Amino acid sequence: MPTQRITFPGHDGSELAARLDVPDGPHLATALFAHCFTCGKDIPAARRIAARLASMGIAVLRFDFTGLGHSAGEFSNTSFTSNVEDLIAANAYLADRGMTPSLMIGHSLGGAAVLKATSKLDTIKAVATLGAPFDTEHVTHNFADALPEIMSKGVAEVSLGGRPFQIGKGFVEDVAQEKLSPAIAALNAALLVLHAPRDEIVSIDNAGQIFLAAKHPKSFVTLDSADHLITRGEDAEYAADVIATWVRRYITLKPPAPPPGAPEGVLRVSEADPQGYLTDITSSDGHHLLADEPLAYGGTNKGLSPYGFLSAGLGACTSMTLRMYARRKGWPLAHVSVDVSHNKMHAQDAETAVGEKIDTWRRRITLTGDLDAEQRARLLEIADKCPVHRTLERSSTVITELAE
Repeated sequence: MPTQRITFPGHDGSELAARLDVPDGPHLATALFAHCFTCGKDIPAARRIAARLASMGIAVLRFDFTGLGHSAGEFSNTSFTSNVEDLIAANAYLADRGMTPSLMIGHSLGGAAVLKATSKLDTIKAVATLGAPFDTEHVTHNFADALPEIMSKGVAEVSLGGRPFQIGKGFVEDVAQEKLSPAIAALNAALLVLHAPRDEIVSIDNAGQIFLAAKHPKSFVTLDSADHLITRGEDAEYAADVIATWVRRYITLKPPAPPPGAPEGVLRVSEADPQGYLTDITSSDGHHLLADEPLAYGGTNKGLSPYGFLSAGLGACTSMTLRMYARRKGWPLAHVSVDVSHNKMHAQDAETAVGEKIDTWRRRITLTGDLDAEQRARLLEIADKCPVHRTLERSSTVITELAE
């Protein structure tokens, strides 16, 4: 997944630092990601969600709000309203590049910001929030002890997550005055609310209020035991999968025609976890799968192993071939199931080198229906004519080259 480092002018002209995660293949849509309060564009949850969406053809722009991370500007002069304006500026930047966003994703206060921004943009088709507050003033609980000093002096330094930040009076007054209900009710986009029941920073009551304030279509999905920052890899992966699956209902992701010589298009396989073996697999028509290794081999067992996919291909092809044949013959085949196991066996009395291992797939086919013995025998013969079966039985050519 290529990542471009870019900058664009924010609400006050300050240069905002951003990363644009673009698909390896065709660009089918664009999303904007807004990070949590005082966080940044590079937190693990943002990176994983961006990678997952990019793998299915959706480019993702994630950026640091004014005064945070690598972005210019004074954080003490920012507010919730300026965050919303930064999002609108990011939307305009992408539109100028011919990449007008159709999806917004916001984490925590960034979730509240995308709700507000979306109500001002008519090109957004879908919005997803993670751990977002319904009451934006909720964020001041993080520095409640400093509120008297902020209000009397106009600004004060607070410690958040072990880092110092200058919080201005304008920020406090802005979040106190903001009411999200009208903006949520005015959304002309599908809404997905993701929240963890045990979130200790923003209680799940906020998710319920956001959901109730929105009109349909809307969805509510729990993040179970995830923490507010979604720091665990498995929680970020789950959130990414949910968003990626959900958004297909509301954004058209139409891939281009397959290239010559590849009638089913190009299957793209890319690492999801460089520290392990988890792998994203995306077909040219948008189907997504996960590959992994079993726990015993150092994987996390979140997807089929490579040999598991081979076995699945054989089983699926067998079932489809039998169904196609029975349908053409008009036979009363009610149901087909195929159990497939795979093993490597040392060659014995075979036309192979001594000690060489050969692959053995064992198929157990169950046919249900009012079939006579002759029909059942014929279907067993037809199983061996399955294209994947024939591919596995004969030699194939694999051509490998390095990409430029």
